[in-house]
Amino acid sequence: MKAFVMEELEEVGFAEKDVPEPGPTDAIVRPTKGLVCTSDVHTVHGAIGERENLTLGHEAVGVVDAVGSAVTDFEPGDRVAVGAITPDWGSAAAQNGHPSQSGGALGGWKFANEKDGVFAEYFHVNEADANIAHIPQGVSDEEAAYVADMMSTGFMAAENADIPMGGTVAVFALGPVGLMAVKGAALQGAGRIIGVEAVPERIELARRYGADDVVNFEEEDPVEVITALTDGEGVDAAIEALGANAAFESCIAVTKPGGTISNVGYHGQGEYVNIPRSEWGVGMAEKDIVTGLCPGGRLRLQRLLRLLDEGRVDPTPMTTHEFDFAAVDEAFELMESKEDGIIKPLVDFT
Repeated sequence: MKAFVMEELEEVGFAEKDVPEPGPTDAIVRPTKGLVCTSDVHTVHGAIGERENLTLGHEAVGVVDAVGSAVTDFEPGDRVAVGAITPDWGSAAAQNGHPSQSGGALGGWKFANEKDGVFAEYFHVNEADANIAHIPQGVSDEEAAYVADMMSTGFMAAENADIPMGGTVAVFALGPVGLMAVKGAALQGAGRIIGVEAVPERIELARRYGADDVVNFEEEDPVEVITALTDGEGVDAAIEALGANAAFESCIAVTKPGGTISNVGYHGQGEYVNIPRSEWGVGMAEKDIVTGLCPGGRLRLQRLLRLLDEGRVDPTPMTTHEFDFAAVDEAFELMESKEDGIIKPLVDFT
């Protein structure tokens, strides 16, 4: 089969690989739609270390091609969504309430990290009964592809932020995850949502998803503006959805004492992430910093798919470009350059 791989650091290309086979509890999925993530770009540049001949991609939906002998809830021909994070549910971390960290830090993140990802004509899913979900008939493959990561991660950002009903929240960076964090905050009943972004198309989408104010960081100081918008108090919660030290520091600065900083950004560069000492109350301002990796599991996928099926969320306006699988390298390059108004490129495997 054909696969799109990280050949080595800084190098990508297509390769021929054997079609994977399922173990007793596993499934093989033939993808129909997928999405390229900036995380793939970080990986190729060495954010998680050296990799060779590793199939990229972790966001895809498709049709079950084969299942192992112990799989009970799925069969060939089923149309399914697959989580970007596929935990080992019997691990100590999962039993301790942190399945995304099964097998060690970030251990639930297997696709394009510990094993081949989804940018291939077939891909392998461990613990299929626990890590994939049936797609409702009324949900398109394009919509469903967003539950793999963008919706799940963005909504997790809002969930972890512990936003009070009617409370205030600032979302730094309105890429796909940040946009879904805005929508998640709106669904959770935030009273005022402030976004931070400079790209006009993303600002427009943020307002569509529920942002009340958007600060253009190229024109204004976000910390000063957000402080003024909240009458000097700061926000109840701040969400870092970029993975940049400056954005993280700003989140600390704009959060009121007793508030929460929810980090979902992928900090792919630098040795340290800094905490501004004074704005942190010299360590005693009771500001919680909460981190998270995209939640995995069938129950999570089912809940997100229900939101799509009921029309509560429409992630498809984030799809700005479409590519055939044969041109996924072009999609990857565009996601890296962030040119041409790219937000999210959809890959068609059919």
